[in-house]
Amino acid sequence: MNVALILAGGSGTRTEQSVPKQFLSIYDRPIIIYTLQVFQNHPDIDAIIVSCISGWHDVLKGYAGATGITKLKWVVDGGENGQASARIALLALEDICKEDDIVVIHDAVRPMITKEIITDCIEKAKEYGSGLSAVRCQETIMRTDDGESSDNGIDRKDIMRVQTPQAYQYGKALWAHKEALNRGITNAVYTNTLMIDLGMELHFALGSNKNIKITTLEDIDMFKAMYSTKRDSWLKTNKNKVTPYRKAAGNE
Repeated sequence: MNVALILAGGSGTRTEQSVPKQFLSIYDRPIIIYTLQVFQNHPDIDAIIVSCISGWHDVLKGYAGATGITKLKWVVDGGENGQASARIALLALEDICKEDDIVVIHDAVRPMITKEIITDCIEKAKEYGSGLSAVRCQETIMRTDDGESSDNGIDRKDIMRVQTPQAYQYGKALWAHKEALNRGITNAVYTNTLMIDLGMELHFALGSNKNIKITTLEDIDMFKAMYSTKRDSWLKTNKNKVTPYRKAAGNE
């Protein structure tokens, strides 16, 4: 079984809106519904669990029912951060999922996710135990101590930008979250960061520069522009080359 675990526990304070950003309406639909519809329509996703901000469970269920999100099976409370939200959902699946089932963890506010990215994450997780959506870093990266100057750069070939979705074998993800809690690791932003802290090797999967995380009002503008734009049919596409994600590599 492949379960999508959607992280929707944040309050979205950086958008400075009264509504959590995952529930902001774009073109008459909340952002989280765009995200859920991609997983709903993916043939390899069997069920969806959402770790949702408290007080918004019924709102989410109402939107899901109105838009045909029939794979949404469970809604649980979100935690104080991404790590806690993922852990709460993973624990809720403990009597449902098997060790080798795949859990696909994804931000509710990344609505430009595609079928191809989800597929590749699942395939990598089945083969290696993990599959992290990632892209090559295109910008010049420089180290700095004061935020104002630098005399040392980082080779871009040594850097990958990690996104969500991140797919893992369920047993591996559950163990990592329990072990992190036992060791006092509680501030990991994503499951990949706590796994790196635990010394585990992770593997990259297909990513996309369009797979933006909506954090600010500018990100909303970018999403609206990308959503309403189609690529010309004559342009060639090229999948990202994926390589193992080791402890020395960067993360989101």
